[in-house]
Amino acid sequence: MLEQIKQIKHNFEQQFKEVKTLSEIQVLKKEYLGKDSPLITILKSMRDADEQTKQEIGKQANLLLVEIANQLNELSETLNNEILNEQLKGERIDVSLPGMNLKFGSKHPLNLVIDEISQIFTEIGFEMVDGTEVEQDEFNFQKLNLPKDHPARDMQDTFYLDEESVLRTHCTNMTSRLLTQLAEQRTDNQNLAAISYGNVYRRDDDDATHSHQFMQIDGFAVGEKISFANLKWVLKHMVKRLFNEKVNIRLRPSFFPFTEPSVEVDISCFKCAGVGCGLCKNSGWIEILGAGMINQQVMELNGLDPNKVTGLAFGIGIERIAMLKFGINNIRLFYENNVEFLTQFPFYGK
Repeated sequence: MLEQIKQIKHNFEQQFKEVKTLSEIQVLKKEYLGKDSPLITILKSMRDADEQTKQEIGKQANLLLVEIANQLNELSETLNNEILNEQLKGERIDVSLPGMNLKFGSKHPLNLVIDEISQIFTEIGFEMVDGTEVEQDEFNFQKLNLPKDHPARDMQDTFYLDEESVLRTHCTNMTSRLLTQLAEQRTDNQNLAAISYGNVYRRDDDDATHSHQFMQIDGFAVGEKISFANLKWVLKHMVKRLFNEKVNIRLRPSFFPFTEPSVEVDISCFKCAGVGCGLCKNSGWIEILGAGMINQQVMELNGLDPNKVTGLAFGIGIERIAMLKFGINNIRLFYENNVEFLTQFPFYGK
């Protein structure tokens, strides 16, 4: 067996001289260190040998195993270093070259308007809520004084998922939900002010100023002795912050099922100061939203006593405000993901 060990060592040395690559090292490792290698076979065959033979042959076989492993590992490390050095030479970076220009993102103009309105109303105590877009007919229509088969639904009837579920047609669905929750609390303190916002869906023909899907902000406040004067103050405060301090409002009688009295709200043209221009169609006024005092029937439908609490409400299209603030003449620009359009707004409000 000693002669076999010497022959194995001789064979390894001859083959080791020819090794040039890492793959050839792996071949030698398998041949001389694997479980079926000749040295391992010799060690396995000594199980029944006498003690002296085991010590002598086992020592020589193990020494050769260690020697082979060390030589292969050293050569493997050397070749790896050579490969790494070649890669470093080829991938060297010239740090004197100018850096890459990184393009910074920007907020979508609709989100800019949402953030600004959120700031305005949180400062005066309103809560911000983002409600569900899939709503029950009960909260989207019935509890807002729009019973089934009511003709006023024709302007809003939209995408029904089933007989009782619909994609909400306005953010006022959250008004009915929050009023119902307030009534269920059965507390003496029934003061609540909130702004709900998000996507709404209507049966409408798409054009430059209309879309079957758009974003809306709906606000309300309920409590004792809330009056039309409070509504007027809130509306004036909002438009002066959104546009400028010189803007005034004009209220025109209107009809909404969930408010009574109801008004259409116009603002004096902030571009021409009311003189008349293309933006206001030479009228001096721009229509921006609808508002009113919460209808007594709506209070009752949501479980509140209209003799104890009153409320104001208003709804406004976010796209409408964004188009006025930023001078945009086509609502479809908000949804086309045109990078050149979106990059116009990176530093707005900074």
